Amino acid sequence: MDVPPPRSAERDDRLSLFDRFATKASEFASRAGFFVFCVVLVAVWAPSIIVLPNIDTWQLVINTATTIITFLLVALLQNTQSRSDAALHQKLNAIAGALAAFMGELSAEYPELDRHRAELADAVGLERREGSQHPG
Repeated sequence: MDVPPPRSAERDDRLSLFDRFATKASEFASRAGFFVFCVVLVAVWAPSIIVLPNIDTWQLVINTATTIITFLLVALLQNTQSRSDAALHQKLNAIAGALAAFMGELSAEYPELDRHRAELADAVGLERREGSQHPG
């Protein structure tokens, strides 16, 4: 009987505190509410020209705020994107490995599959990966 994949909550428990925070921040930043927050920030900033002493200070306020928000979000989103890419590569490698194994089983009946299986293995590095997963 096949074991079902772990639920996302179980996978989240294995993530570091920073990774969990980055995931939540990414989820928050991708929602409409964050966009509304950004629009409100600009709407509050725009009329502040009345109370700020000069236009350079007025521009500095929005430039500083947007730079800080952008800088932090880039770091957080890069973290989640890197983990997403790694998970996708693992899934694709599992599919390629299963396909290569299936092609190996059918190669007695269809000899041309050996060549295709070798091409697949070379393209995704199946032998190197399989050998490196089992040390020693």
